[in-house]
Amino acid sequence: MGKADFLTPKAIANRIKAKGLQKLRWYCQMCQKQCRDENGFKCHCMSESHQRQLLLASENPNQFLSYFSDEFKTDFLELLRRRFGTKRVHNNIVYNEYISHREHVHMNATQWETLTDFTKWLGREGFCKVDETPKGWYVQYIDRDPETIRRQEELEKKKKQDLDDEERSAKFIEEQVRRGRKGKEPTEEPVFTELQRKSEDEKVAFNLEIAAAGPSKPSTTLGPSALKTTASVKRKESSLSGEFKDKKKKSALDEIMEMEEQKKKSVRSDNWIQENIVVKVVTKKLGEKYYKKKAIIRELQGKYTAVVKMVDSGDKLKLDQSHVETVIPAPGKRVLILNGQYRGTEAILEGINEHKFSATLTLDSGRMKGKTVEGIAYEDFSKLA
Repeated sequence: MGKADFLTPKAIANRIKAKGLQKLRWYCQMCQKQCRDENGFKCHCMSESHQRQLLLASENPNQFLSYFSDEFKTDFLELLRRRFGTKRVHNNIVYNEYISHREHVHMNATQWETLTDFTKWLGREGFCKVDETPKGWYVQYIDRDPETIRRQEELEKKKKQDLDDEERSAKFIEEQVRRGRKGKEPTEEPVFTELQRKSEDEKVAFNLEIAAAGPSKPSTTLGPSALKTTASVKRKESSLSGEFKDKKKKSALDEIMEMEEQKKKSVRSDNWIQENIVVKVVTKKLGEKYYKKKAIIRELQGKYTAVVKMVDSGDKLKLDQSHVETVIPAPGKRVLILNGQYRGTEAILEGINEHKFSATLTLDSGRMKGKTVEGIAYEDFSKLA
């Protein structure tokens, strides 16, 4: 049967079908040929052109693998740079947008088997900042473009210049104040001394100034010691009245809040590891085999050391508290509070606030069972084993 003409309904239907994305299993990366069904892919594999491409690839397979890997990496990073810039974004969002292009390089033709492996490789090579969360892997593009670096240097230079101007104006004001103080004459303060006489026969004389002529008034003048005593008494009374006013200003609610803050500060401890919780190994000293892997604390040896059992391999390791971090499970899972007012209490994770790096927990043990607590930091609770 001959091929349908260009304007026949069948030819138009075939072009419409071939316009969109097709199934990956019927795509040949070597020939860059997309087939619409299993029969078409089978016929393509038996074709002479495909066999020639396979012979060429068998002569130097590493060259073709490197070529496809470089193409995939370049296109992926270019899309990440143009579409998202230096924002932190989920790797699956970028990948779905990348494969929406019909002529993209498929991942099964590259050196990476999964998107997770490719994301880790980007982080190791320094192309992106990557981090793992309960929702998956996130990537953030590192812009090393010379033009971008030049703009950042100009902004930093401008900020530094603004700071220099502020410091210069502050020094000028300080110099003006110093000159103003220097022009004023210092006032002499009276010096109070005790009454002393060299011998017992010596008389003590007081020099009293006689007031100008006029109607006599009762004298209210006090000596230096009396003035000093009066001033000290007034200062004491004013300080006592100030303290009384401060105490009066504080309401009962403020006092309760201060007591709660002091209580929270007093119950915090610098050691948080406890038995039967899930933790994540964050030290690279043990190698890639254990890095970022989950483990369960089985035994405590002192305040800061624990024996953990790896979840994947079952190996037992002795680790310090600084070598592990807490694990945040999905909402609805049980956790153990490790620090703060409710230390040692089991709870249920209700929700996570990613902006404040905290969570909302419902206590599930103790006398406060059923109470909902907000603002518990990530490092203050961990998943129960």
